[in-house]
Amino acid sequence: MKFKIGYRTFKTAVGTSVAIILAQFLGLEFFPSAGIITILCIQNSKKKSLRSASQRFIACSISILFSFIFFEGIAYHPLVIGLMLLFFIPLTVIVKANEGIVTSSVILLHIYSLQEMTWKIVLNEMGLIIIGIGVALIVNLYMPSLDGKLREYQQNIERNFQVMLKEIAQYLRTNDSSWSGKEIAETVKLLEEAKSLAFRDVENHFVRTENYYYRYFKIREKQLEIIERTLPLVTSIDLVFEQRYMIADFIEELSLCIHPGNTAKLFLLKLEQLKESFQSMDLPKTREEFEARADLLHFVKEIEQYLIIKQTLKIT
Repeated sequence: MKFKIGYRTFKTAVGTSVAIILAQFLGLEFFPSAGIITILCIQNSKKKSLRSASQRFIACSISILFSFIFFEGIAYHPLVIGLMLLFFIPLTVIVKANEGIVTSSVILLHIYSLQEMTWKIVLNEMGLIIIGIGVALIVNLYMPSLDGKLREYQQNIERNFQVMLKEIAQYLRTNDSSWSGKEIAETVKLLEEAKSLAFRDVENHFVRTENYYYRYFKIREKQLEIIERTLPLVTSIDLVFEQRYMIADFIEELSLCIHPGNTAKLFLLKLEQLKESFQSMDLPKTREEFEARADLLHFVKEIEQYLIIKQTLKIT
C-alpha cells in the first residue's frame, strides 16, 4: 500500500501544533484543547471550513451560557450535565450549529471540572475557541489547485466519448456488435468523481457558486444518457441501406471533434443538411426498410439533442 500524506493531513498537523503553542504561550488552562478545536475545524474546502468554524463558535458560546445557567443555577453534578444536554443539543440543531456539539462539550466539561465559573474562566475558554478556530481558518486559506485533476478527468471522459461514437459508427457500417460497452460504465464513474471534485473546487471560492468544469461534466452526463438511450435503437437496425453509411460518416466525424470547445453549432448545421438530403432520396420500398429508416431518423433526432445540449456550454 502506497503511503501518502495529503494537504489536509499536513495542514492539520501544522495547525494543531501552532494552536497548542499559542494557547500554551498565552498561559491558557487546558491549552491542548485549542489543538482539538483546530483539528475539528479543518475541512477539505474553504467554505466547509468557514461553516464548521462558525457553527463551533456559536455552539461553544451557547455552552458557556448554559454552563452558567445550569451549573451556577442548580449544581455542579453529573446529572445536571445530562439535564443540560437535553436542552443544549436540540438548541444547537435549531440554530444549525450541530457540528459544534462535540467541541462545545469539551468547553462544558472544562467548566465542570473547575467547579466554578468566573470571568477568568470564561475568557480562558473563549481564548481556546478563538485560537483553535482562528488557526484552522488561517491554515485552510491555502487550497491546492484542482485544475490539473479536473483536466485529467475531462480528457479521460472525452476519450471514452470518442470510443463510444466510433463504435456506433462502426456498427452502422458493418452491423458489428462485438463492442463490450465498458466505456459507458467507466464514464458514469468518472463523471461522478469529476462532479464531486468540481463541486469541491466551487467550495474553495467564497464568491463562486458554480464553475466551468462542473457545468461541463453535467452536460457530458446528459449527453451520456442520450448515448445510452440510443444504443438499443441503433442495434435494432439490421437492414443495410445508404442512409446508414451517411450517418456513420457523420458520427465518426463527430467523434474526432470531441473536445472542450463548442463546435455544436457547426455539427447541427451539417446534421440539418444531412436531413435535407434524406428528404430528396427515394422512399422506402418495403415495410422493413420503412421501419429501419424510421428508427434511423429517431436516432438522428437524439443526436441532434446531444448537440443542442453541448451548445449550452459557455466557455468562461
